[in-house]
Amino acid sequence: MTRFFSLALILLLGAAFFPVEEEFEESKKRGKELYEEMCVTCHMGNGEGLMGAFPPIAKSDFLTKYPLDAIRAVKYGQSGEITVNGETYNSYMPEPGLEDQEIADVMNYIRNAWGNQNDTMVTATMVAALEKE
Repeated sequence: MTRFFSLALILLLGAAFFPVEEEFEESKKRGKELYEEMCVTCHMGNGEGLMGAFPPIAKSDFLTKYPLDAIRAVKYGQSGEITVNGETYNSYMPEPGLEDQEIADVMNYIRNAWGNQNDTMVTATMVAALEKE
């Protein structure tokens, strides 16, 4: 009888956590499609950007050190100087016009591609809460 309750508890807990992991994976897949459609021209297919013009997002310290600024850049665009992996960039990224969920999807993808690793899922609610600075 104890084994039954233990198994039931494991299945219940697994069911409670699995949808979050499944949604995270689906978000990254959608984000990859959006990245390939909208971001690849400047940040390249390998996420390495273009030295001196467009910052890398592969192995990017900016994504790790300033996650809210990175989300804000995707939501509102980016202009002015930023430093990524020790290099200064001063280019312009227009506001892409994405919905909050699409921004969350792109962020979940780029934060987990090309050597980046982040287990924290960005949600549309988090993106919606960010104001332009």
